[in-house]
Amino acid sequence: MYPAELVKPMREDLTNVGFEELHTVEAVETAMAKEGTTLVVVNSVCGCAAANARPGARQSLQNAKRPDHLVTVFAGVDREATDKAREFMIPFPPSSPCMALFKDGELVHMLERHHIEGRPAEMIAENLVDAYNANC
Repeated sequence: MYPAELVKPMREDLTNVGFEELHTVEAVETAMAKEGTTLVVVNSVCGCAAANARPGARQSLQNAKRPDHLVTVFAGVDREATDKAREFMIPFPPSSPCMALFKDGELVHMLERHHIEGRPAEMIAENLVDAYNANC
């Protein structure tokens, strides 16, 4: 578990642009039951989350088409909520950070850590925009 003061600015990187934080299993289940498209970001304290994942997710939202719902769980902080979100991402193994796009509860696009680490935020945003344009 990371101290709240450490993760606060990392959480705000996403909540300040409209992501809803999910802290419980029930909140994840409710979010995943919603109709439409949902982007789930598994947030993390690692450097690639700060340099690539969160900025890429934010940039992707500048697109005309975007998900109906934006949610996030924090790996290493909201453990049960993160585990529940990852259940929806099967068959992909757990990784953080990662991003998953769902359409009516079905996984339609996945960015695992190895797709994020070492890639610029602009490339991650372009990848997400392509998924939005195809599914949103």
